Amino acid sequence: MKTQVLTLLCLFIYWNLPAQIGVNAKKPDGAIQLFDGSREMLDEKWTYWEGPRLKAELPIKWQIVEDPVDGGFAMNSNDPAAAGGLYGAADIVTKQEFKDFRLHVEFLVQEEGGNSGVYLQNRYEIQILDGDYGLHGMAAIINEHLPTVQAYHGVGKWNAYDIQFRAARFEEGKLTEKARVTIYFNGQKIHEDREIQQVWGGPNSGLDGGNDGGKGITDRPGGIKLQAEGHNVLYRNIWIKEMDLEKKSTDF
Repeated sequence: MKTQVLTLLCLFIYWNLPAQIGVNAKKPDGAIQLFDGSREMLDEKWTYWEGPRLKAELPIKWQIVEDPVDGGFAMNSNDPAAAGGLYGAADIVTKQEFKDFRLHVEFLVQEEGGNSGVYLQNRYEIQILDGDYGLHGMAAIINEHLPTVQAYHGVGKWNAYDIQFRAARFEEGKLTEKARVTIYFNGQKIHEDREIQQVWGGPNSGLDGGNDGGKGITDRPGGIKLQAEGHNVLYRNIWIKEMDLEKKSTDF
């Protein structure tokens, strides 16, 4: 009897552990690897976002570089077409589009002031900006929510966002529930089930950015987008798991 109770207790603990998070988190069963360090996967899974400011041409000019910390390979977001911080000129987006999902992204900022961003559904930016901890700064849900913990590892070190996202809901074409998100940063929960109000940055930023000042969200899935801002920000180990979050909460 004691053995059975212990086994059930262990299973309960296992089933209720949060999903693996943080740097080097492994892709769980059922997830899709979006980037594994290879040029082949970059070209297979990603393309330039064809926004109004696009200046780059395929093939993608983001370079595959040696991982400066752990060996292996990563990609560098410093596309020449985005020199001077021209966001939207050479951003890359997944060819596959998503609704609800669990996303893992690892990034490394190589110099002070390095700037990039992770866009959920090519709409909602989770900021990457070294040295800024405001509403437009590191780990902010841009212009809306500050992270509750400053968990950034700093320049020259790998960091990880673990994100659970629930897309906006519509009935007969009308918005009924806004998008929601929970985010862990380097293993620490920094945003718990936050509602996202709009797309920021105008039409050059992402889908629906030009609709009603970014408030005109539409019922269209979107890809995962990474921003080129003319800085040496590296990415590796990106994976996503599609979900169907019927319940409103995104907490995990």
